[in-house]
Amino acid sequence: MTPSDRKPPAKPRDDPSRRSRSSNEDARANRSSRGVSRPQLDELDIAIIRQLQVDGRMPFSKLGPLVGLSEGAARQRVARLLESGRMQVAAVVDPLASGSQLMALVGVRTSGDTRKIARAISELPEAIYVVVISGSFDIVVELVCDSNSHLLDVVTEGLRSLPGVATTETFMYLDVCKHVFTYAVR
Repeated sequence: MTPSDRKPPAKPRDDPSRRSRSSNEDARANRSSRGVSRPQLDELDIAIIRQLQVDGRMPFSKLGPLVGLSEGAARQRVARLLESGRMQVAAVVDPLASGSQLMALVGVRTSGDTRKIARAISELPEAIYVVVISGSFDIVVELVCDSNSHLLDVVTEGLRSLPGVATTETFMYLDVCKHVFTYAVR
């Protein structure tokens, strides 16, 4: 065999030149207008997430072939999605079926750093969903409580006592008509 007959050595899998963009280019492409990095999902990520929304306990030996990957590659992709925070796999419990007596949505108006106040509200164990929003409220909080008096305590002593909370408005759930986590991933 002559030197010209030899194949060039294979590039290692983690060789940056094999990637379509550098990590700096990825970071720039994923930045929002405020300069905050927003990781993008590629088609394989979306396919994996869609399968796991149907069955979060699906074995990698089944998941891989469904999305066109080997078992090991599927395991690595899922690990990256979990580590990056772009996906969570969790058991979802209906709070009302698991012993809690009521759920409520609370609109919060603030008079300070809304993000800081939202982080403080997120520390309340009864708060299961905290969102900074636009509109007549600055923050919306979903609470799960054991009783009306528990809800009153959380709103009065937990929410309204926080510095920067100007007003709250509480909406008690009378019936939960739809509560799903299998929404479309794009």
